[in-house]
Amino acid sequence: MTLVGFYVVQTSDPNQRLQVAARLADKAFQRGHRVFINATDEAQANAINELLWTFRPTSFLPHGLHEQEHSETIAIGWGQEPETHNDLLINLQLAIPSFFSRFQRVAEVVTQEPDSLAALRKSWIFYKERGYQLEKHDL
Repeated sequence: MTLVGFYVVQTSDPNQRLQVAARLADKAFQRGHRVFINATDEAQANAINELLWTFRPTSFLPHGLHEQEHSETIAIGWGQEPETHNDLLINLQLAIPSFFSRFQRVAEVVTQEPDSLAALRKSWIFYKERGYQLEKHDL
């Protein structure tokens, strides 16, 4: 069954969601996992794509936008079906994607922005009521 982790950032800055997503993707990649980052929209997908190119100056995270070159290891989409990915889903949307349960792990990134808090509280309840194992990580 899918393990769901909530990564709680103690700021309302929306850019911190991207920073946390990049850190999670980097850590997962270093451990040999394949990652699908589910951005809120195409603009956010492009922003995380750019961030991953410069995230760690001393390393390279092979990644690409959904169905583009280099997306075999880390793919960035904005609602598309993740096709071959089923290891780690980093969900940046405020809604739970319909395909979440195919993944071994789901990471939900929470900021202190009111809409984010409200939506992700609903997500916590959704996952809990269905018996998914939940973890909370304060950052």
